[in-house]
Amino acid sequence: MKRGKFNPSALDELYEAILCLETKEECSAFFDDLCTVLELQTISQRLQVAKMLRDHHVYSDIVNVTGASTATISRVNRSLNYQSKNGYDIVFNRLEAMDKYRPVQGVNSGAEAQDTEE
Repeated sequence: MKRGKFNPSALDELYEAILCLETKEECSAFFDDLCTVLELQTISQRLQVAKMLRDHHVYSDIVNVTGASTATISRVNRSLNYQSKNGYDIVFNRLEAMDKYRPVQGVNSGAEAQDTEE
């Protein structure tokens, strides 16, 4: 597949298009049209990886829960830890302010009680 030239104005148009969406349903409709299922899975996987890193999970737990490669986890970790302004923190802080931040399910961080069978 031949790649076109990078067009910053086209990227700006994408950001403006996203910013004009008002509901989760509108976002879903737009991203379903814009992205393949695999692209959506990849983007959502990176968000889950970022949440788990932010919540201090170890790489092995993140791999087991998300299926992400260690290379993907490392890339996300660099964004979280080595960029003075990263988009993940902006989003997570706003979700927390709206009481909509939820930890990734499927990993016992050690804080929860272990299930025991009697």
